[in-house]
Amino acid sequence: MTQKNGKKLDNTGWSRLSTLLTHSARPKPPSEGVFVNGPVTRGSTVLFPTVKDLNSNDEKRYNHELTYGAMGNDTQFSLEALIAAIEGGQHAQIVGSGLLACTFALQAFLKSGDHLLLPDSVYGPTRRFALKTLSRFGIETSFYPPLAGEEELKSFLKPNSAVIFAESPGSHTFEVQDIKMIARLAHENGAKLLLDNSWGIGAFQPFEHGVDVSIQALTKYPSGHSDVVLGAVTVADKADWKCLRDEAIYMGLCASSDDCWLTLRGLRTMALRLEKQSETAYDLAVWLKSRPEISMVRHPALPECPGHEFWKRDFHGASGVFGVELQSDVSLSAMENMLNNLHYFGIGASWGGYESLVLPTQGSITRCYKSGVPQNAAFRLQIGLESYEELRQDLERGLESLKTK
Repeated sequence: MTQKNGKKLDNTGWSRLSTLLTHSARPKPPSEGVFVNGPVTRGSTVLFPTVKDLNSNDEKRYNHELTYGAMGNDTQFSLEALIAAIEGGQHAQIVGSGLLACTFALQAFLKSGDHLLLPDSVYGPTRRFALKTLSRFGIETSFYPPLAGEEELKSFLKPNSAVIFAESPGSHTFEVQDIKMIARLAHENGAKLLLDNSWGIGAFQPFEHGVDVSIQALTKYPSGHSDVVLGAVTVADKADWKCLRDEAIYMGLCASSDDCWLTLRGLRTMALRLEKQSETAYDLAVWLKSRPEISMVRHPALPECPGHEFWKRDFHGASGVFGVELQSDVSLSAMENMLNNLHYFGIGASWGGYESLVLPTQGSITRCYKSGVPQNAAFRLQIGLESYEELRQDLERGLESLKTK
């Protein structure tokens, strides 16, 4: 079983989440009964009984009510309600991908002349968007070390710093950030804190720790079956919701009804999947740490993982994604040959589905600061629903093969 500080993980959090996911955002039963699952709602034009009703749409657009197909429908609204409940927020906006959730949220809270602070461990495409797109609109971006303490982080702030972005754990390198401290510092300086909380869905409550805007790649655990691309942005403050919702409407952002429905269906079992995947992942991480071929395992629940103390303080669980770095005498080609011959681990990007995946990360990590970046051949594991023993044996065969190279 998964352990935390020498004890089994407290899985009551997953149990509570399971109840919420089972009973929230469900169709309200009429007098003569209703299907368990709501229907897929599709449409563009919304008809109104009178011109007066047509002209009363200004407030409806903030209340998850029908106004026009591109502004949402009942299927999307149900998913938004469920995501907001999971995150502990008040409102969520569903968009077409996890990356779009990141980029659209940044656009909603930044303007020309503003300064953005990104963690150096941020998801690569978010980094690219800031440098390639936001810069064209007069928004300056700086990168801070993800484990920067309060005084160091203060040194990166400018009078025009409008947004501090966090991603905890960090992409590929899995640093867990001190979100409470970052939130306090952001608010003391009049900035918003935006968090990519995709790894921590269900295990980290962003608004309890001072986050203003929480971002989710619903492609991952919420859909859970590697067949949907979707994202969400959640807020707890009414003024933040108005800003976010207006930006979504201005940009014409909408999501597929079918993808929203599939994600709703996936969410009903997410807590059970996460509990299983997190336990298997942790057990594999502990086992991998004992192997002589391994230099470091970057799993937030392990004491040696950078920022582990913040995971221990703020999270009630862990997901099934973590990083592995091999010893310095293992070449990149030897690692690639090992990965090519794994049986249960598909080679591919993304994570959070039911199947195990492996992704080589050596050479694909862009950083301003080298601290925490793997120096040797490295890869990321996404642990699926397969049995621990079969996954362990698969990895063991692969690691043993390195001795013959």
